[in-house]
This record gives sequence, structure tokens and C-alpha cells, in this order.
Amino acid sequence: MKATRLNLAPWLFLAPFLGIFCLFTVWPLLRSFILALQQTYGPGTTEWVGLHNFRYLLTDPLFWTAAANTGRFTLGSLFVQLPIALGLALLLNRPGLRGRGFFRLTFFAPSLVGLPFVAMLFAPILEKRTGLINATLHRLFPIWDPEFAWMQEYVMSSLILAALWMYAGFNMVYFLAALQNVSKDLIEAAEIDGANAWQRFRHVTLPEIAPIAGFVTLLSVIGSFQMFELSYILLNNTAGPENRGLTIMMYLYQSGFVVGDLGYASAIGWVLALTLMGIALFQRWAARRYEER
Repeated sequence: MKATRLNLAPWLFLAPFLGIFCLFTVWPLLRSFILALQQTYGPGTTEWVGLHNFRYLLTDPLFWTAAANTGRFTLGSLFVQLPIALGLALLLNRPGLRGRGFFRLTFFAPSLVGLPFVAMLFAPILEKRTGLINATLHRLFPIWDPEFAWMQEYVMSSLILAALWMYAGFNMVYFLAALQNVSKDLIEAAEIDGANAWQRFRHVTLPEIAPIAGFVTLLSVIGSFQMFELSYILLNNTAGPENRGLTIMMYLYQSGFVVGDLGYASAIGWVLALTLMGIALFQRWAARRYEER
């Protein structure tokens, strides 16, 4: 009897978590997969279509437009935002830098506000004539056209710029924490051996911060694929000219809540989830291969 109580004790402690997990995670996932095999016509009318939603998705030009735009935004996050974040971390990690705490707070502060606030802030900045960017460029270079429409001509570049302002400082904190854990003995040994600054960074610092860099890269990719609020608000609830601001999450929203086909929206969601899972597994495999070198 006592042994039975001891065996049941862990399950009693786990029961609240398991109940909540099944109710809010397992059941919604199961329900969304079933919904992805159906086509909905309003709130109460559904038709079983099997894998038709997934087959149609492969030939849907709007989906591939959204995927291409999301890919461009992701590449911008990886090759613009992360190098700037790493550069800021390297600057703030320099010994003897005055006002280090102030600069850390200044660069990190934008990440404390939400994406809707960032979108509302950048909307007037990117405006024609009265926008800060156009006005500044026109004063510095009088030949610059103050009527230049950033959100019409360079939609994805504008979105990348807004995301850069918000997330560069956030990623900087991760890089800064990693840099502060780099062994000073290794750096001093490399310096004694005659390595210059670039060689010390390439052969000592970079391998030491590689795990954090991989983690930050994965976070950036996942966040980029889930981008919705920023483009939705900046583009005034539209996909922009010629759907150049259409992202996968925006297309999911339009399919499910504007068109009303929740089944197709669920299929898009599952494809997105499986894609992110594949990216995460690939990143984990690549990290292990790097550590085994």
C-alpha cells in the first residue's frame, strides 16, 4: 500500500501540468490538424477535403509570394541585424569604456516596447515629405526627392529597418553575455603568439561565442517567420503594393479571418510549424558538427 502511494505521488504532482498541457497544447494541435483536412465556409459549414489544402498550397502563387517575402525579411535579419548586434556588443565589451551601462540601456530599450508601438513609430518616420528619413536626406542631399515613398518602393527594406531598431539591442545583450565569458587567458595567449585583433576574434572569440550565436540565429529565424504585426500595421492593414509586404503569417490571417477558410489557414500554419521544426533540427545538427570539429 505504501509502495503504491509512493508510485502515485509523482503523478499527482504532475497532474495539474499534464491537464493544462493537454487542454491548451495537445488538443489545439490535434484540432488544428483535423481542421487542416477540411475546408470551411463560414463558422458552421465544413467539408472534408483530405490533403487538398496541402496540395493547393504547393501551387498557390500567393503562398509562394508570402514565403519569398518572409525569406527576404529573414535574410535581412540574419545578415544585417545580427552583425550590427555583434558589433555593438564588441564595442560595449571594450575595457575602460565610459558610460557602458547607459549605452547598454539605450540600445536595449527599444526591445521593451511592443511591435505595434514600433510600427506606429516608424509609420511617420517613413512618410513622404514630413518623414524623418526623407527630410534628413533632403537636407543633406538637396537632390533627394522628399516625396520618395519608402513603403511603396522599398517595402521589405523598410520592415527590416524597423525590426533592426527594435531587435538589434535585444540580440546585443546575448552577444555581450557570451563575450564576457570568453576566457581572457586564451586571448592573452593568442596575443603573445603574435595574433592581431582579427585573428584573435576569428580563432578565439568566435569559437567561444558560437553556441550563443547559434541560439540567437535560431531565435531570429523563428521571429522573422512569425512576423505579422509590424507589416500589418505599417502597411495599413494591407499586403502593400503588389503584395510586396505579404508574409506567411499575414497570409494565414487573411485566409482564416478575412476569407474565412480556417482549414486552409490551418494547413499554412502546419507547413510553417514543420518548416521551423526542420530549421531548428538542422541548427542543432550543425551545432553538434561544429562542436565535434
